[in-house]
Amino acid sequence: MKILETNNLSKSFGGIKAINNLDFTLNQNEVRGVIGPNGSGKSTFFNLLTGIYKTDEGSRIFLNGENITNLETHLIVERGMARTFQLLRLFSEMTVLDNMMVGYHLHVKYGILSSIFGTRTTRAEEKRIREEMMELLVFIGLIDYAFMDATELSIGQRRLLSLGRAMAMQPKILLLDEPAAGLSPVNVDNLLKIIMSLRKRYSTTLVITEHILKVVMETCKTITVLDYGTKIAEGTPTEVKNDNKVINAYLGEELDDDQVLRELNS
Repeated sequence: MKILETNNLSKSFGGIKAINNLDFTLNQNEVRGVIGPNGSGKSTFFNLLTGIYKTDEGSRIFLNGENITNLETHLIVERGMARTFQLLRLFSEMTVLDNMMVGYHLHVKYGILSSIFGTRTTRAEEKRIREEMMELLVFIGLIDYAFMDATELSIGQRRLLSLGRAMAMQPKILLLDEPAAGLSPVNVDNLLKIIMSLRKRYSTTLVITEHILKVVMETCKTITVLDYGTKIAEGTPTEVKNDNKVINAYLGEELDDDQVLRELNS
């Protein structure tokens, strides 16, 4: 069943077309990869989907059949689409647990007054939320750091916390913007296992952009390839990595044929 669709999605910055008439369809429970060379428009695509950037006239974005084009970001999150960022945006002076609870805030069932007066219902709800977030921290392997400030975590642990906080929002669709950036090969493998375990546990639809092509090649059945904001290929990992247009796009990064094929097959 179709969960996300874009029609003629476009975004210009001055005279530069960062995204150019992009039609994109995503089915429920799919794990989709979006790849492309530097400057191909991957992060801009995510920023348009989540309302951070406003689209050009004529663009349309549908989530579960509802037109969400240019809705405010918090309203899009409320409708079930969340994301992580390539540059980590954690609350570094808050604890790991508190970061997780911030992610869950959309689902809190009590209001401001109840919170101020600390009613029995409020205390019970806060206890339930803390227990649920602690359980999620166990799942992503950060339970031992629950009461540590986020700033004290390693880069790999911060990536996991960013992923966990996004999952705490209980999204229907989770957009992962280069989740493996800066990680060692061992930590990349660990992150992949956790991502796929979370996806299975919460039945979340995933869209992943990544420069480490192993991440999308091993997790995604379908991959969309962008170059200069235009979709140049779409298909299985095997189809994509053997597509001449994809190889030529990566050659634009001044790699030779062998380097491109090694990268696409790694």
